[in-house]
Amino acid sequence: MGRRPKWGRAVNGVLLLNKPAGITANDALQKAKRLFFANRAGHTGALDPLATGVLPVCFGEATKFSQYLLDADKRYRSTFCFGMRTASGDADGDVIDTADASGLTESDVREAMDQFRGRIKQVPSMYSALKHKGQPLYKLARQGVEVEREAREVEIFEYELLSFTPGPQPRAEVEIHCSKGTYVRSLAEDLGAALGVGAYVEQLHRSAAGPFDEADAVTLEELTAERGEDRAEVLDHHLLPVDAPASGLPKLTLPDNTGYYVRQGQPVMDLQVYRLGEEGDMVRLFLESGDFLGVGEITDDGCVAPRRLVSGN
Repeated sequence: MGRRPKWGRAVNGVLLLNKPAGITANDALQKAKRLFFANRAGHTGALDPLATGVLPVCFGEATKFSQYLLDADKRYRSTFCFGMRTASGDADGDVIDTADASGLTESDVREAMDQFRGRIKQVPSMYSALKHKGQPLYKLARQGVEVEREAREVEIFEYELLSFTPGPQPRAEVEIHCSKGTYVRSLAEDLGAALGVGAYVEQLHRSAAGPFDEADAVTLEELTAERGEDRAEVLDHHLLPVDAPASGLPKLTLPDNTGYYVRQGQPVMDLQVYRLGEEGDMVRLFLESGDFLGVGEITDDGCVAPRRLVSGN
């Protein structure tokens, strides 16, 4: 018997999706995958069901470079509600504690936020996607199981208060630019603890992931309406190039006749590497013809060694 054909078509590129609230990142990924009738796809960093915003979806060969977006900085806008704590640290969790926060002022919040800029340590939430012995923490949390988590260092580049609404349960709208691995719900909980009144994330929106901004993102509703009864190919113009996840890396253009050796996994020498970086730095590899080959690493002898290559060139 012959091999059963794969479902879908070979789609290669990156879709900037504006995830709606109420579904998981994987749900959004699967909906996009079906709309594009793609046979392979992966997202680049989970967003909670509560959250909206930029969710880059990698199709086909672009999945090979998704790690660069997983490692990228993120930007968020969020609303923190004070005077209450929830089990999950966000609006989807059960309320576990309340406090009178009517005396909280805007200046109190601004002053407390100062201690959470720069390099800080966070204890990951039990409702995060981190795994413990192969199980995501959020699954354990829903079973009533809590495990010890080590604090991890993250960096908060910007943490600004956009607005403050006083009252029994004051609300603060904040803007955050942070490193990978930062939990906004932990920022809210830690800020509430510092102020002595508790806090949780009421709303969360990712406005940027790495070099990608929400202004360029498209919604599932827009994709669905645009496709209609047409073939999936009508949506392909939304796709960014395969190398988009690694667009922050320097570009090295090689002679076309060098492509054979790169595709065989062999290091190649090129004098340009000295101006692009140092030993151990990664670069995007292109041929003069325009073909994207993949990502390579600069070696100590002035060569570049292929590390992750696309197929089919």
